[in-house]
Amino acid sequence: MFKPVSLFLALRYVKAKRRNHMISFISLVSILGLVLGVAVLIVVLSVMNGFARELEVRILGLVPHGVIYGRVPLSNWQDLAKQLAPMADVEGVAPIIELQGMLTHQGSVSGVMVNGIDPAMEAEVSILPNFMRIGQLTDLKAGEFGIVIGAQLAQQFGVEVGDSVMLVLPEASVSPAGVLPRFKRFRVQGVFEVGAELDGLMVYVHWQDAARLARHANAVAGLRIKFTDLFDAPHRVRELVEMLSMQNEQAFYASDWTRTQGSLFQAIKMEKTMIALLLTLIMAVAAFNIVSSLVMLVNDKKGDIAVLRTLGASPQWIGRVFLFQGMIIGTVGTFLGVALGVVLALTISDLMAWFEATFGTHLLTAYFINYLPSKLQLTDVVVITVAALSLSFIATIYPSRKAALTPPAEALRYD
Repeated sequence: MFKPVSLFLALRYVKAKRRNHMISFISLVSILGLVLGVAVLIVVLSVMNGFARELEVRILGLVPHGVIYGRVPLSNWQDLAKQLAPMADVEGVAPIIELQGMLTHQGSVSGVMVNGIDPAMEAEVSILPNFMRIGQLTDLKAGEFGIVIGAQLAQQFGVEVGDSVMLVLPEASVSPAGVLPRFKRFRVQGVFEVGAELDGLMVYVHWQDAARLARHANAVAGLRIKFTDLFDAPHRVRELVEMLSMQNEQAFYASDWTRTQGSLFQAIKMEKTMIALLLTLIMAVAAFNIVSSLVMLVNDKKGDIAVLRTLGASPQWIGRVFLFQGMIIGTVGTFLGVALGVVLALTISDLMAWFEATFGTHLLTAYFINYLPSKLQLTDVVVITVAALSLSFIATIYPSRKAALTPPAEALRYD
């Protein structure tokens, strides 16, 4: 098989045992540095992608993409929903009533966001029906004052389906005994679990029960809308508000997911960018270790270089030998790092679960999900591979030029 002489000689230098073991050690360190740098960068970016995916799927699967509120409660919400549903980028429309309160049970108290929903329509705008651990959303019946709570709340209160909890609303009512908060007893009809902090924050009741609590009669506060493109929701929901205002003699205003969860999403994007930059610098340091190893090799092989020059080898040919050697080191380190990084990225979730189970610790309880997600993206792997190979190539330029410019007479003088 044909192989250029310069490449053949570079392979011989890589494989051969050198007289100076320090050169071999530095070359090995260069390869290991690239392996670790590339692997860690792939794993970290995959984990950041996993956090972004879980935020989009779980958190933004429960909170509204967009909500159109009426300046006054919407009693004609069914007609408004029929106007919005045919829109090309609208996947679903459902009524919503939002209340804030405290849920209590046998001395335990927790602040909650009460969502009044239509159980039959909620599947069009939310992932909630897919994450019901006990019971179904359709178990919520108007007038029965049933409630669906998250798994964290159920565990905190120690309640099961059929148990009663007390909802305390901040609105005060005047009575002969003085000013008292409003209380309403609800019966637990179901428990959901999405594996996020919303399990301990969100509760769901039938919209007609919520309307009675809010004293809206048969009206709702607004219409929740799910869009095909999540990131287009802030713009589109405002366009729909303008359309409804023109077609109906009512005043509306809009809200979207960026107001409630946008800061978290932006924080994850910024962290991914900054971490990628820092790890790329670490990978660059590892790549430029190739410079030191090749410079030492050039000094060690001055005699060989001088002999080759006297035999007719051109400076460019000598430079290619060390250029190829540096690229061999960079390529081996890069692709070993890619292989290791891909394997770890695909198994990091299971490894973290095993670590927590083995040592009885929970490392992610402070985050919005309680496990380590990972999403490997081909584009990240390609960009990291190209960046590592490019850095390796740049690192070989100076040593190869130094080798090419080595004067043969001076090299042989001390040999």
